[in-house]
Amino acid sequence: MATATETHHPTIKTYWIVGAVLAVVTAIEIGISYVEFLGPVQGVLLVTLGLVKFVTVVAVFMHLRYDIRGYRVLFLFGLIGALLVFAVVLAAMQAF
Repeated sequence: MATATETHHPTIKTYWIVGAVLAVVTAIEIGISYVEFLGPVQGVLLVTLGLVKFVTVVAVFMHLRYDIRGYRVLFLFGLIGALLVFAVVLAAMQAF
């Protein structure tokens, strides 16, 4: 019987499944990097798959999927702040 203070965390089986999925996605990324005829789509595919892996790791291994909403909000503030700093540095270096 669950109480109000209990939180649900992944089981060992979930960790193994997520690890296997991440390994498969990584193998797909490696395969895509060798396919030359994809051209500009190749970069979009690799970034998309990388984002999928990032969200999966953050949600499962960092337990943000299972923790309170406030932790997710704090993580997003930090992530957005880091991306803004990254963009400012790139602009300052005239990388755009």
